Amino acid sequence: MHDELIAQAQAWLTEDPDPETRTELAGLIDAQDHTELAARFSGTLQFGTAGLRGELGAGPMRMNSSVVIRAAAGLAAYLKKQGHHDGLVVIGYDARHKSRDFARDTAAVMTGAGLRAAVLPRPLPTPVLAFAIRHLGAVAGVEVTASHNPPRDNGYKVYLGDGSQIVPPADIDIAAEIAAVPSLTTVRRPTEGWETLDDSVLDAYLARTDAVLSKGSPRTARTVYTAMHGVGKDVLLAAFARAGFPEPALVTEQADPDPEFPTVAFPNPEEPGAMDLAFAKARATTPAPDLIIANDPDADRCAVAVPDGADWRMLRGDEVGALLAAHLVRRGASGTFAESIVSSSLLGRIAEKAGLPHVETLTGFKWIARAEGLRYGYEEALGYCVDPDGVRDKDGITAALLITELASQLKEEGCTLLDLLDDLAVEHGLHATDQLSVRVEDLSLIAAAMRRLREQPPTELAGLPITRTDDLTRGTDTLPPTDGLRYTLDGARVIVRPSGTEPKLKCYLEVVLPVATRADLSEARAQATALLESIKRDLSTAAGI
Repeated sequence: MHDELIAQAQAWLTEDPDPETRTELAGLIDAQDHTELAARFSGTLQFGTAGLRGELGAGPMRMNSSVVIRAAAGLAAYLKKQGHHDGLVVIGYDARHKSRDFARDTAAVMTGAGLRAAVLPRPLPTPVLAFAIRHLGAVAGVEVTASHNPPRDNGYKVYLGDGSQIVPPADIDIAAEIAAVPSLTTVRRPTEGWETLDDSVLDAYLARTDAVLSKGSPRTARTVYTAMHGVGKDVLLAAFARAGFPEPALVTEQADPDPEFPTVAFPNPEEPGAMDLAFAKARATTPAPDLIIANDPDADRCAVAVPDGADWRMLRGDEVGALLAAHLVRRGASGTFAESIVSSSLLGRIAEKAGLPHVETLTGFKWIARAEGLRYGYEEALGYCVDPDGVRDKDGITAALLITELASQLKEEGCTLLDLLDDLAVEHGLHATDQLSVRVEDLSLIAAAMRRLREQPPTELAGLPITRTDDLTRGTDTLPPTDGLRYTLDGARVIVRPSGTEPKLKCYLEVVLPVATRADLSEARAQATALLESIKRDLSTAAGI
């Protein structure tokens, strides 16, 4: 067994083109570290609808040049089988460790396969890459990013020529082509022949951001901004300057790209503590800002925090999703409003009252962006698509512009974002959402929890009877199959699913309570909070987590 493992590792070592991972792997072989080698060679990173994502290091279960070259070769073979023999593939990358190298590896493979490759000029937000695909008429795009994952991770996200991320069966077909690559020695990788783009694509993206705002709208809201050690700062500042907003006050400790993400445990605005420096900056800034804007490291997500009494409060993704929807309705937007099934049902109420089509999709913008006639899409994990004709993906830059326009407009009217949320609760009912998210080291714990829920299904949560259970692996009339469970309760909804990008089990909770007047809101919110906590406890017990 050990001899076979060492032989596998040595075979991988002979092909590895990266001196750094070669040295790492040679050290593990010399040390006869069978435990670590088994972890690296227990399989291969699976290419799916999220592309690839994993920890950096040597071996097929890690992110490295060998894995990326195979992925690029598989994608190139797939594109050629689709008839794109000399099509353009545009490649973007963030500022994580090895991102630039993986972008260059991809460009070399595409060029060697006879396709044309163009690489963005420097680390830029993921939405710039999504925009560039359609702007340049590319047949595919690749973004090297692990978004908001820990510093040791990287990833590989694939888009097709419509500017949307891949969905089945494209992911399965590409994975088959990757598996069919016999050896890295068969993959041609010239050292030149691809194009490095200039700033004209970025300029075109920035020109497009103007389109999300109303002509002549107020631009007075003051913001504090954090890039969370990612690539958002320069593009967001340029977009805000073009729009005529006051220049955001920067959280300087997190303003510039740093692949170590030194000030946060996880570089995700949703994680506890990630926004602490932004809150501190807002408290110390005069005149007092109206809102805090945060991007995640690749700037496709947007977090918003607002003054709440004497301090600051981060808005939930569902709250921002509803605010942006209400703003677009007020502006007379037409077209489909779309959201993932784990997002708040409030969007459906807003769309229905406005006479607009509303669609629920599976989780992820690869699905949301494909909604027919899409005008606006969002998901609770801080992702918003406010300009689908420009970027058919979530975009943290344009979302930041639009929420700041709304804050400016409300400011002129003597109101705040919290006031508008109160109005929406009175109009449509209080939609309170929360999440139970469990991070694990051992992925089998997630499978065990899902199995337990299926074999011993709960009949009630928080004293509310479960009136309907949907096992989403079977699909529905409107949704393709996915690993998930949906519980409908009287006045509540729960969805349980494994995360597609992180080692987490995620449970999404929503409670809906009628509210007659603003005076009833305080009591309704207290009741909703208690219900959500009770549902969490009962669900945790039922799942054994």
